[in-house]
Amino acid sequence: MQKKEVWKSGNMLYPLPAVMVSCARKGERPNIITLAWTGTVCSDPAMVSISVRPERYSHAIIEESGEFVVNLVTEELLERCDWCGVKSGRDVDKFAACGLDAQPAAKLVSAPLIAQSPVCIECTVVQKIALGSHDMFLGRVEAVDVDPSYMDESGRFDLNRTGLITYSHGEYFGLGEKLGSFGCSVRKKP
Repeated sequence: MQKKEVWKSGNMLYPLPAVMVSCARKGERPNIITLAWTGTVCSDPAMVSISVRPERYSHAIIEESGEFVVNLVTEELLERCDWCGVKSGRDVDKFAACGLDAQPAAKLVSAPLIAQSPVCIECTVVQKIALGSHDMFLGRVEAVDVDPSYMDESGRFDLNRTGLITYSHGEYFGLGEKLGSFGCSVRKKP
């Protein structure tokens, strides 16, 4: 076995979900920021984290409004997701420019959902942690809005049929083929 090279510290935890986070101040135009630094934090209560650079336009909006929506991204939304990550909401209305529809959230006051997203996770900020280059916002999940067209015959939401994408080291990927399911290592083989 070849000895590994040692590099300076950095993040190589890939792939990650590529998401579009929507936010707004009450009475103002909503914005979208593309993030890959997001994740599940807790299941009870349901919580997620997003990490945002303080100089980003959306940072102050999320900090002041205390809410955000994590909108999952499909292959169909890929180019709009990427575009929202390279343009600033200071300069452009991202919803209008991308042909996306802002839909009112069920539980939040200001932050809208992206109607074209198959899953929208409504969050209120419970804590902001300054970490260095990024601040992490811990968000309590207040509601999850799903596209009913992805419900199967038994009434189960089929998330894996939505065509979600991931981000890995500067590139986007589709999820690919199913390789197993939770518990496959201990399940009896037929």
